[in-house]
Amino acid sequence: MEYDEPRLSIREWAEDDRPREKLVSKGKSALSDAELLALLLRSGSRNESAVELGRRILNRVNGNLIGLSKLSLAELITFKGVGEAKAIAILAALELGRRRREAEVEERKAIVTSRDVFEFMQSNLSDIGHEEFWVLLLSRSNKIIKKIPISEGGLTGTVADPRRIFRAAVEHGCCSMILCHNHPSGNVQPSDADIKLTRKLKDAGTLLDITVLDHVICGEENFFSFADEGMM
Repeated sequence: MEYDEPRLSIREWAEDDRPREKLVSKGKSALSDAELLALLLRSGSRNESAVELGRRILNRVNGNLIGLSKLSLAELITFKGVGEAKAIAILAALELGRRRREAEVEERKAIVTSRDVFEFMQSNLSDIGHEEFWVLLLSRSNKIIKKIPISEGGLTGTVADPRRIFRAAVEHGCCSMILCHNHPSGNVQPSDADIKLTRKLKDAGTLLDITVLDHVICGEENFFSFADEGMM
């Protein structure tokens, strides 16, 4: 008869392999994603260490941290060994990471390239499963005056009201603006509707002396810029 070998708890691991001790001795960058997650989980279950549990959770999203950030509280607690307290700790850590990323980009303020737009808006658009349309209002020196959510829709589209967009632009005294929305599917190529809307808003901006500089479509890890593609 075969017997399963007893699993070693994390406390029984070599000290260099324990996540906490490893972080103290080698620094946070030395830890894998599963080990960092294990520190949030603090414990696993009878048959699984916290690191193994963290690895199992990450496997569900193919090791993608953006995918992990999309899991809801209800989805996280479906994992054996994850109760509400552990799930809340994970969600809180991911939200802190999102806010840090947003604050880091906001320090630069001025928009110089389409990648600046993508990085600035990524914290708002990368983790959601529906489309949202935003505008960045810019000063004459391309510094961000304000970012404004315009609308949100379903998986395949959202409606952007030109009146609301230009009302906000006039109220904040901006000189130019950048349009931005996401494609939850990950395919950042513009649809015919995206192209028509961009032309419509660009023409409206010309009449009001407010330049529409670009329209950036964001995916999880990539983006499409109308300006970069010569479509503005």
